[in-house]
Amino acid sequence: MSTQTAAGGRSGLDGYFKITERGSTVGREVRGGIVTFFTMAYIVVLNPIILFNAVDINGDKLGGPTNGFAAIAAATALVAGILTIAMGVVANYPLALATGLGLNAFVAYSVANQMTWADAMGLIVIEGVIILVLVLTGFRTAVFRAVPPSLKTAISVGIGLFIALIGFVDAGFAGNGVGTPLQLGRVGNGSLSGWPVVVFCFGLVLVIALWAKKVKGAILISILVSTGLAFVIQAISDQGSSVDNPGGWSLNIPEWPDKVFDTPHFDTLGHFSLLGSFDKAGVVVTILLIFTLLLADFFDTVGTMTAIGAEAGLLDEEGMPPNTERILVVDSIAAVAGGAAGVSSNTSYIESASGVGEGARTGLASVVTGVLFLVTILVSNLVSIIPSEAAVPALVLVGFLMMQQVGDIDWRDLEVALPAFLTIVLMPFTYSITVGIGAGFLAFVLIKVVKGKVSDVPPLLWVIAALFVVYFAIHPITDLLTS
Repeated sequence: MSTQTAAGGRSGLDGYFKITERGSTVGREVRGGIVTFFTMAYIVVLNPIILFNAVDINGDKLGGPTNGFAAIAAATALVAGILTIAMGVVANYPLALATGLGLNAFVAYSVANQMTWADAMGLIVIEGVIILVLVLTGFRTAVFRAVPPSLKTAISVGIGLFIALIGFVDAGFAGNGVGTPLQLGRVGNGSLSGWPVVVFCFGLVLVIALWAKKVKGAILISILVSTGLAFVIQAISDQGSSVDNPGGWSLNIPEWPDKVFDTPHFDTLGHFSLLGSFDKAGVVVTILLIFTLLLADFFDTVGTMTAIGAEAGLLDEEGMPPNTERILVVDSIAAVAGGAAGVSSNTSYIESASGVGEGARTGLASVVTGVLFLVTILVSNLVSIIPSEAAVPALVLVGFLMMQQVGDIDWRDLEVALPAFLTIVLMPFTYSITVGIGAGFLAFVLIKVVKGKVSDVPPLLWVIAALFVVYFAIHPITDLLTS
C-alpha cells in the first residue's frame, strides 16, 4: 500500500471523528476508550446485584430465579455497548452510556415494589420517550442554553468532587463513620483496614506519579499494574468480599475465573409493559414516579455532558458542546432502550471523564468503549477480575482535573458565588448530581428575586425552578394526593 493510500486511510478515520482537529491521536482515543471501559465496567456486575436482589409486587425476581442474574448482566453490557457506540458514531463525543446508578436503585426499591417488573420497565420506556420528545422539540437544548455560565462551571466542579468521593468510598478509603457521616476507612473505627485499600493507595500514588511525569497512558498503566498487585495479594491472603470481611474487596474479587467464556442469557429483553403501571399503582402515583425519573435523568445528563466537554476543552463560548442535540438524542434513546431491555434507564456516565483525562476527545473513544462492552457479554467473568480498588484511583485524579475549573467562578459576586457553592458542595454531600443542580438553580432564582433583578432570570429557569420545588417535595406531595 502506498504512503498516500495509507495516509488517505488515516485521513478517512481522522476526518470523520475530527481527531486531529480536536488535538488528539488515534492512540489517545483508543487508550481513552479502554480507560473509560475499565472505570465503568463494574456496572455489568453491580447492576445485576441491585436489580436481582429486589422483588416486584408479586415477589418475583427480574429475569426469573434461575438465569436472572446472568440475563441482567448480559443485557446491561449489550445496551451499554450499542448505545455507547451510537454516541461515538452519531454524536462524535467521548461519552459512554450504561445503566444509571441511583436510577436503577430507585426502580428496584421504590418502583418495582408497587407493580410488576414489566410495568416498572414500561415506566422507564415512557420516561425515555418523553425526554426524546423534549429533545426533538428543542426544549432540552433550550434549557441547557438557559443555564448561566457560572452554574455550568459549578456543575463541572461539583461533579469532579462527586466522582473523587465515589473513588474514595468505593475503595474503602472513606466510609460511614461512628457519629460522623464519613470518616477514614470502611470499618467505622477511623482507620484503614485490609489489603484492598493498599491496592487503592498504591494505584493512586502510581497514577499521580505517572501523571506528574507526563507518561502516556498513565491512567491505563495504573489500572493494569494495580490489578496485577491485587492478584498477588488475593492469592497470598485471600481477602474475600467486603460483605463477609469489612477489609475485603468492595465488589470484584481479583481471581482467575473457572470459565472465561460463558453462554449469554437475554431473558430480560422486551420484558416491559407500557401501561400496566397505571393499573397497578394508580394514575397519580405513576405520573409522580415518571416525573421523578424524568427530572433526575434530564439534569444528570446535562451535568455530565457539560463536565465532560469542559474537561476535554470542547465547549463553545456559550458553554455548549459540539453536536449537543445529537448527544441528547442518543442519551434519550438510551433511556428507552434500557427499559425495553429490562435493565433500567441507561444514561451518560461521568466515568467517561477518566477517558478524557487519558486524552480522549472524540467519539472514537466511545466506539472503543462500546465494543469492549459487547465483548464483555461473552467474557463477563474475565472483566469481573478487575477490582474497583484498582480502577477508582482514576476517578480521584480526574476529580482533581475537573476541580481546576473552580477558578473561573467569580467568588466575590454573591449572585454567582452562592448558587455555584451550593451546586458544588451538594453533589458530593448528597451523593446526587441532580440535587446539586436543583439547589443551584433555586438559589440563583431566589437571589435575583431578592435583589430585584427578576428580569435577569431567563423564562425557562422559572419553569425549571418550579419543577425542582416539586422534585424536592415529591414525597409530601405524593402523600397529599394519595391520602
